[in-house]
Amino acid sequence: QSQLVESGGGLVQPGGSLRLSCEASGFNLDDYYITWFHQAPGKEREGVSCITRNGATMYLENSVKGRFVITRSIAKSTVYLQMINLRPEEAGVYYCAAKPWTGNYHACSGGPSEYTTWGQGTQVTVSS
Repeated sequence: QSQLVESGGGLVQPGGSLRLSCEASGFNLDDYYITWFHQAPGKEREGVSCITRNGATMYLENSVKGRFVITRSIAKSTVYLQMINLRPEEAGVYYCAAKPWTGNYHACSGGPSEYTTWGQGTQVTVSS
């Protein structure tokens, strides 16, 4: 059974940092796209960053480039999202999601409906 479990959320001041973790079980990371989504209160889920075969990455929001870094550990079957210089508008629930690899690295940019496995989410609060 495929499963994703997020952790690492919490309360941070504006300008602070957090590292989110997404532990996968039941499948091989290299056979899937793993994407972090952000859902702000009252808004739809939006893709933030994706990692896939051979560790290829894509950042789906221009605003996070240079501040967020997505990485993975095959040995730990875990995908990470390191976030620095956090902004109040980046508060919300962060989800990781997986969909099967199709051979197209650019398919990371697909919307939430394309993803077949979701974690429960981890709450990030950015406030002074």
